[in-house]
Amino acid sequence: MGLTAKREEHLKKMPIIESKITTSKNGRFLIHRTIITHIMPTDYYRAVLANTVKVTEEELSDEEIAQIIKEGREYLKADE
Repeated sequence: MGLTAKREEHLKKMPIIESKITTSKNGRFLIHRTIITHIMPTDYYRAVLANTVKVTEEELSDEEIAQIIKEGREYLKADE
């Protein structure tokens, strides 16, 4: 049973993932290299770059910074 045309199109759009495992010259280390190749039309990137987002800076109080850090720690604990 072969792939459907829809499935073939879906697979063509997915990134190409290559994984290479080698050892260092002295043999002490294992080197695991992953290369992700994602091919997209240049028009897409031009559109992204043309639609720049304006960022405004604002001062944060020490209390606001502490709250952001607390929320981040709680979020990380929830993932465990």
